Amino acid sequence: MTDPAPPGHRFAARLLEWETLAEIARDLEGTDSDPEGVGIMTRKGRVFPVRLDDVPLKAAPILKQEMLSVGGDAAHARGVADHSVATTPVVLLGTWGQYRYLLPKLRRQPFGLRRLADEVDRALRAYTFSAPRTVPGAHGSLPLGEVAAVMGVLNVTPDSFSDGGRYVDPALAVARAEAMVAEGAAVIDVGAESTRPGATPVSPDAEWTRLEPVLARLAGRLSVPLSVDTRHAAVAARAIDAGADLVNDVEGLRSEEMRRVVARSGAGAIVLHMRGEPTTMQADLAYRDLRGEVFRSLAEATDRAVADGIPPDRLLIDPGLGFGKSPAQSLELLGHIGELRSLGYPVVVGASRKSFLGWALGDAPVEARLEAGLAAAVLAADRGAAVVRTHDVGPTVRALRLVGRARSMRSTPPTTAEGAAAAGSGP
Repeated sequence: MTDPAPPGHRFAARLLEWETLAEIARDLEGTDSDPEGVGIMTRKGRVFPVRLDDVPLKAAPILKQEMLSVGGDAAHARGVADHSVATTPVVLLGTWGQYRYLLPKLRRQPFGLRRLADEVDRALRAYTFSAPRTVPGAHGSLPLGEVAAVMGVLNVTPDSFSDGGRYVDPALAVARAEAMVAEGAAVIDVGAESTRPGATPVSPDAEWTRLEPVLARLAGRLSVPLSVDTRHAAVAARAIDAGADLVNDVEGLRSEEMRRVVARSGAGAIVLHMRGEPTTMQADLAYRDLRGEVFRSLAEATDRAVADGIPPDRLLIDPGLGFGKSPAQSLELLGHIGELRSLGYPVVVGASRKSFLGWALGDAPVEARLEAGLAAAVLAADRGAAVVRTHDVGPTVRALRLVGRARSMRSTPPTTAEGAAAAGSGP
C-alpha cells in the first residue's frame, strides 16, 4: 500500500504554539502519555524569558550559575567577566519548572539576590494571571474578564483629532454615550481637553465648563462606570463628585495633588506613560531601550501611587501609544503589550484612529483607519490587554468577542489531575 503522506511530510512535523500551561498539558495528554509524565513535562514546555536591569556585578555570575544548575540559562554583559561594569542587564531563560527550583536557591544567596528572586516570582505570577477581576471605582466598579473590555471615547472638545466638535452639545454627548453602551462599551471615557500633539492647552475652569453639563446628565443614567480623561487634579475632583468612577490621567499621576485626589475619593485610575506634556511630548523621541524605559516609568509611577495611598487594585496602566513615541515606536509597543502584564496591573491600550495607524497604512487619513484600529485592538487583546479604548465601539466589541473565545480555549483545563496541577502551579 502506498504511503498517502507527500514526500517530506511523513510525520507531519509542526511547531506547537503555546501560551498557557493548560494548553501544554492538553497537547501532552493528546499523546496518551502517562499522566504523571504529563504533569512533569508540562512545566518544561515553555521558556519564560525574564529581563532584569541593573543587576550588581557580584550577583550576576551567581545568578547565571544558579540558572545553569537548574537547566536554564542567563545572558549578561561581557564586562562581568573582567569586572569592567558595575551592573548589568540580565535575561533569564527558564521554564516554569526551572524557576520553581531556582527561586528558593536565589533566596539563600547574598548581593540582593533574595529581593531579585521575589521580583522575578512576582513578575511571573502577574504575567500568567488570567482570572477575572474587578477594578473598584468611586461609585461603581469595572469588571474585567476573559474578553477585553471596551472603553468608549467621548470627546466633548472642539479640537480632538478625529471627532472634535461633534459632541460639544451636551444632549448629543449624552446620546453618543448611551449609543456606545448599547453597542457594548464597558466604560465611557469623557474628555474635555484635546491631548493630540500640538493641541492648545485649556485651563481647568474651561475644561470643567465643557465637562460639567455632560457629567451632570450622565451620572446615574448609564449602566457602566464613567471615566474622566483629565490631567488636572481640580477637574478630577469635581468630576468624581459629579459621578465619575475613574480618572484617566495622560500625565501618569505624576502630580502629587492628583494622587491625593484619587486616594481620597476612592476612584480608580489609569496611569499613562508620556514624556512631558501634550505640547512637548513629541520633542524628544530618543529612547535607549523603549520597552524597558516605558516599563520602568510605569513601575515607578504605580509605586508612587501605592505609596501615596491608592490601593493597587484601583490602578490600570497604559503605555501611551502615540504619546511621546514615533509611529514605529508605537507599533513596537503594541506588538509587545503583553510584557506590561508583568507589573500586575490591567493593561489599557488606546490605538483607535491614531496617526501611527495612518503611517503604517501609508499615510491613511483618519476616516480610513477603522480596519487598522480593529487589528490593533485584536492584537492588543490577544496579548493580554484588559481594556481597549476606542471611538468605534460596536465593531471593536464584535472583534474582541472572537479573541475572547479563542483565549478561553487556551485556558480550558486538562483532563488529568496531574496535568491540572502542573497547569495551575506557580514557580
